[in-house]
Amino acid sequence: MIAAPLDKRAIEALIPHRDPFLLIDRVVELEPGVRAVAEHTFTGEEWYLKGHFPGEPIVPGVILVESCAQAATVMAMAMPDLGKGLGLFAGIEEMRFKRMVRPGDVGRFEAVMEKYRRGFARVKVRALVGDEVAAEGTILAIFQAR
Repeated sequence: MIAAPLDKRAIEALIPHRDPFLLIDRVVELEPGVRAVAEHTFTGEEWYLKGHFPGEPIVPGVILVESCAQAATVMAMAMPDLGKGLGLFAGIEEMRFKRMVRPGDVGRFEAVMEKYRRGFARVKVRALVGDEVAAEGTILAIFQAR
Protein backbone atom coordinates (compact mmCIF):
# COMPACT_ATOMS: atom_id res chain seq x y z
CA MET A 1 0.00 0.00 0.00
CA ILE A 2 1.23 3.46 -0.89
CA ALA A 3 1.11 5.94 1.99
CA ALA A 4 1.05 9.73 2.02
CA PRO A 5 2.79 12.06 2.11
CA LEU A 6 4.18 11.76 -1.41
CA ASP A 7 6.72 14.20 -2.82
CA LYS A 8 7.15 15.02 -6.53
CA ARG A 9 9.37 12.02 -7.14
CA ALA A 10 6.81 9.65 -5.61
CA ILE A 11 4.02 11.32 -7.62
CA GLU A 12 6.06 10.88 -10.81
CA ALA A 13 6.41 7.18 -9.98
CA LEU A 14 2.60 6.89 -10.21
CA ILE A 15 1.52 9.26 -13.00
CA PRO A 16 3.16 10.23 -16.31
CA HIS A 17 2.89 14.03 -15.88
CA ARG A 18 6.17 15.96 -15.82
CA ASP A 19 7.23 19.59 -15.53
CA PRO A 20 6.06 21.96 -16.72
CA PHE A 21 2.72 20.12 -16.63
CA LEU A 22 3.01 18.35 -13.29
CA LEU A 23 0.74 20.71 -11.38
CA ILE A 24 0.81 19.19 -7.87
CA ASP A 25 3.79 19.40 -5.52
CA ARG A 26 2.82 16.84 -2.89
CA VAL A 27 0.07 14.42 -1.90
CA VAL A 28 -0.81 14.87 1.76
CA GLU A 29 -3.62 12.32 2.06
CA LEU A 30 -4.11 9.13 0.08
CA GLU A 31 -6.52 6.24 0.29
CA PRO A 32 -5.99 4.35 -3.00
CA GLY A 33 -9.16 4.17 -5.08
CA VAL A 34 -11.09 6.18 -2.50
CA ARG A 35 -9.63 9.63 -1.85
CA ALA A 36 -6.58 11.83 -2.37
CA VAL A 37 -5.59 15.33 -1.34
CA ALA A 38 -2.74 17.08 -3.14
CA GLU A 39 -1.24 20.55 -2.81
CA HIS A 40 0.58 23.08 -4.93
CA THR A 41 2.15 26.33 -3.79
CA PHE A 42 1.60 28.98 -6.46
CA THR A 43 4.84 30.96 -6.62
CA GLY A 44 4.00 33.36 -9.43
CA GLU A 45 6.72 31.82 -11.60
CA GLU A 46 4.37 29.31 -13.25
CA TRP A 47 4.53 29.46 -17.05
CA TYR A 48 0.82 30.20 -17.50
CA LEU A 49 0.81 33.24 -15.19
CA LYS A 50 3.01 35.31 -17.51
CA GLY A 51 0.05 35.80 -19.80
CA HIS A 52 -2.93 35.30 -17.44
CA PHE A 53 -2.89 38.24 -16.79
CA PRO A 54 0.17 40.55 -17.04
CA GLY A 55 0.25 42.71 -13.92
CA GLU A 56 -2.74 40.87 -12.42
CA PRO A 57 -1.86 37.15 -12.33
CA ILE A 58 -4.77 34.78 -11.71
CA VAL A 59 -4.50 30.99 -11.91
CA PRO A 60 -6.67 29.86 -14.85
CA GLY A 61 -9.67 27.69 -14.04
CA VAL A 62 -8.44 24.99 -16.41
CA ILE A 63 -5.26 24.70 -14.32
CA LEU A 64 -7.35 24.18 -11.19
CA VAL A 65 -9.35 21.46 -12.97
CA GLU A 66 -6.18 19.77 -14.22
CA SER A 67 -4.64 19.89 -10.74
CA CYS A 68 -7.76 18.17 -9.37
CA ALA A 69 -7.53 15.61 -12.17
CA GLN A 70 -3.90 14.89 -11.28
CA ALA A 71 -4.90 14.30 -7.65
CA ALA A 72 -7.61 11.92 -8.93
CA THR A 73 -5.09 10.12 -11.11
CA VAL A 74 -2.72 9.61 -8.17
CA MET A 75 -5.66 8.18 -6.20
CA ALA A 76 -6.46 5.75 -9.03
CA MET A 77 -2.90 4.76 -9.95
CA ALA A 78 -2.20 3.94 -6.30
CA MET A 79 -4.65 1.05 -6.67
CA PRO A 80 -2.70 -2.21 -7.06
CA ASP A 81 -4.46 -3.28 -10.28
CA LEU A 82 -3.61 -0.04 -12.14
CA GLY A 83 -0.02 0.70 -11.18
CA LYS A 84 1.81 3.11 -13.47
CA GLY A 85 -1.15 3.83 -15.69
CA LEU A 86 -2.83 6.69 -17.38
CA GLY A 87 -5.80 8.85 -16.45
CA LEU A 88 -7.76 10.47 -19.26
CA PHE A 89 -10.60 13.00 -19.15
CA ALA A 90 -13.95 11.63 -20.31
CA GLY A 91 -15.94 14.66 -19.18
CA ILE A 92 -16.37 17.47 -16.72
CA GLU A 93 -19.73 18.11 -15.06
CA GLU A 94 -21.06 21.02 -13.10
CA MET A 95 -17.67 22.64 -12.52
CA ARG A 96 -18.08 25.92 -10.66
CA PHE A 97 -15.45 28.53 -9.91
CA LYS A 98 -15.98 30.47 -6.71
CA ARG A 99 -12.71 32.19 -5.77
CA MET A 100 -9.70 33.55 -7.60
CA VAL A 101 -6.38 31.83 -6.93
CA ARG A 102 -3.28 34.02 -7.04
CA PRO A 103 0.49 33.77 -6.52
CA GLY A 104 1.28 33.08 -2.87
CA ASP A 105 -1.79 30.87 -2.43
CA VAL A 106 -1.48 27.19 -1.56
CA GLY A 107 -3.99 25.19 -3.55
CA ARG A 108 -5.41 22.06 -1.98
CA PHE A 109 -6.92 19.62 -4.48
CA GLU A 110 -9.32 16.98 -3.20
CA ALA A 111 -10.53 14.00 -5.24
CA VAL A 112 -13.11 11.50 -3.97
CA MET A 113 -14.08 8.45 -6.03
CA GLU A 114 -17.84 8.44 -6.37
CA LYS A 115 -18.13 5.50 -8.78
CA TYR A 116 -15.60 3.19 -10.44
CA ARG A 117 -16.33 0.36 -12.84
CA ARG A 118 -14.12 -1.29 -15.46
CA GLY A 119 -11.77 1.68 -15.67
CA PHE A 120 -14.47 4.34 -15.91
CA ALA A 121 -14.75 6.69 -12.96
CA ARG A 122 -16.83 9.51 -11.61
CA VAL A 123 -14.77 11.64 -9.22
CA LYS A 124 -15.95 14.55 -7.06
CA VAL A 125 -13.26 17.23 -6.95
CA ARG A 126 -12.61 20.46 -5.09
CA ALA A 127 -9.87 23.04 -5.23
CA LEU A 128 -9.47 25.05 -2.05
CA VAL A 129 -7.34 27.87 -0.70
CA GLY A 130 -7.41 27.58 3.06
CA ASP A 131 -11.03 26.80 3.92
CA GLU A 132 -12.40 28.62 0.87
CA VAL A 133 -13.60 26.65 -2.14
CA ALA A 134 -12.03 27.96 -5.34
CA ALA A 135 -13.61 25.38 -7.67
CA GLU A 136 -15.71 22.25 -7.38
CA GLY A 137 -17.40 19.77 -9.64
CA THR A 138 -17.24 16.28 -11.05
CA ILE A 139 -14.67 14.75 -13.36
CA LEU A 140 -15.45 11.73 -15.51
CA ALA A 141 -12.30 9.77 -16.25
CA ILE A 142 -10.91 6.65 -17.80
CA PHE A 143 -8.12 5.07 -15.78
CA GLN A 144 -5.99 2.56 -17.68
CA ALA A 145 -3.18 0.27 -16.61
CA ARG A 146 -0.06 0.30 -18.81
